[in-house]
Amino acid sequence: MEIPSYGHAHVGASPPNMEAPPEARMTSYLRRIATGPEKSKPISLAEAEDGMRMILEKTVSDVQAGVFLVALRMKRETDDENRGILSALRDATLFAQAPIPELIDIADPYDGFKRHAPVSPFLLPLLAACGVPTISHGCKSVGPKFGVTHRQIFEQAGVGVDLTSAQAAARLADPHVGWAYLDQSVFCPALHHLIELRRLIVKRPCIATLEKLCGPVRAQKNHLVIGYVHPGYEMQIPMAARHADFHSCLTVKGVEGGVLLPMHRPMEGYVYTHGGDLRSVLFDPKEAGLSTPIRSVPLPPECKGASEEEGAHLIALAGAQIGKEALGGKPGPGRDALVFSASVILYAVGRYKSLSDAAAEVREKLDSGAALHRFEAGQGHAQAVDNKKEVPV
Repeated sequence: MEIPSYGHAHVGASPPNMEAPPEARMTSYLRRIATGPEKSKPISLAEAEDGMRMILEKTVSDVQAGVFLVALRMKRETDDENRGILSALRDATLFAQAPIPELIDIADPYDGFKRHAPVSPFLLPLLAACGVPTISHGCKSVGPKFGVTHRQIFEQAGVGVDLTSAQAAARLADPHVGWAYLDQSVFCPALHHLIELRRLIVKRPCIATLEKLCGPVRAQKNHLVIGYVHPGYEMQIPMAARHADFHSCLTVKGVEGGVLLPMHRPMEGYVYTHGGDLRSVLFDPKEAGLSTPIRSVPLPPECKGASEEEGAHLIALAGAQIGKEALGGKPGPGRDALVFSASVILYAVGRYKSLSDAAAEVREKLDSGAALHRFEAGQGHAQAVDNKKEVPV
């Protein structure tokens, strides 16, 4: 499957009249994108970027901002519109460059998980132990799902969650750590300030996908690992990843739209590598030495019947406990989930020639204690770094 080359706007499209007031420019965009399913028209990359930038800078009303985001979603965003909005998000992002050759960027849903015990945060120290620095990012809670997030799980596991981009880059470059979590409230405050607006508009806007592609810490070579739910995104996401200068992109239809693959059957994923076409790959858990009827890491029984607030606390606690135990080599669904997904990621980014070779390396890092040691080193390093205003990169 070929990924088309990108321009910077629709052919023949005029750039926005930046001398016009923000409200007038936004009104022009809304007249085109918000006229119903049959008459709505796309706007150019430059216009989408301008519209999103005005929302981030709060130079238009929340009403116009909400209509803009909902109208784009209802008519379905074009590739140019997605790239324009992503450009605005990345312009608002506080980046840091890590002095490392490559980096895996784990892009789980910012609105979290509710139906399984999420252990994907523990892919970070595991992949770091396998030789590839790894980062994830997110926020504490966001709609429409308001599920359990990486931040909540790391908080339960005693990990620092308020690093700056530069501090995260320093952790990634530390040969004894090699992993980090970065919160949106720190690396993109303007986007984080839209959380209440996103709650009010209810519908999941395009920024729910595109915020995961900001890549706040960059290495010489960057690999994106991201999940999706709805058909069509397996093409749209790699296109956006290429626009954001990721060297490669692994897109999977993971559990609850995340990066953890179901363990009970083969699953198709999509791999894009810089300079090549998008290719479909079938990932079979049997090739990673797994044979289980269990789809994902089950929730503990006490989560059933709990209130929403108590249930979220219990899920975060379970994810933290199961994840740490899996890093220590404890058998069970948590370990199996980490083995399969880590093996798929290492194979997709080109570290191993087969899934079985990757799985052998992953198991060795779990059984030897190397993965747990990485996690514990990250815990201590996080507390030390948090006491500093900034860490030079």
